[in-house]
Amino acid sequence: MASSLTCAGVVWAFLSFLCAAASCVGFFMPYWLLGSQLEKSVSFGTFRRCSYPVRDESRQTTVMVEQCGRYASFQAIPSAEWRICTVVTGLGCGLLLLVALTALMGCCVSELISRTVGRVAGGIQFLGGLLIGSGCALYPLGWDSEEVRQTCGNLSNQFELGTCHIGWAYYCTGGGAAAAMLVCTWLACFSGKKQKQYPY
Repeated sequence: MASSLTCAGVVWAFLSFLCAAASCVGFFMPYWLLGSQLEKSVSFGTFRRCSYPVRDESRQTTVMVEQCGRYASFQAIPSAEWRICTVVTGLGCGLLLLVALTALMGCCVSELISRTVGRVAGGIQFLGGLLIGSGCALYPLGWDSEEVRQTCGNLSNQFELGTCHIGWAYYCTGGGAAAAMLVCTWLACFSGKKQKQYPY
């Protein structure tokens, strides 16, 4: 199979895929913020949550349901900041995934990735990483919501965790975006082969 990528381009394609996968997995998993409520562990993502309180009418008490799931609707996400974070981070992950899959196709298809296309792809990766980074920066603004305060010992506020701590998915998402912005964007500049000039 003919490839349209240089050696640096092949490294770029696989690293782009790893960065996109890390960011997408971290974004989808509800382990951005970890805490506890009613002696049960609770975790939050941007649009998902694990363990939530439910009123048990038969026993007239509140019990924790230990399941993970999405919020019932977009408006049910605890804060406006988390809703914005969900959209911005989702767009960024989509861009990283689009470039990564295109780069991997460049390993098998000749004349798909030229030098110009590689540089444009690097620019798209930079934008995707910037969007994800913005989403990660917005996330702590939602820590003052009632749901988070209940989980973090009623001590959390914007940029203050209370008794909670940051989970692995937050680092995974941000790390994938940072690597895409810093390493993949640079490698993309050297990814494409110089196109042949046809005399016609």
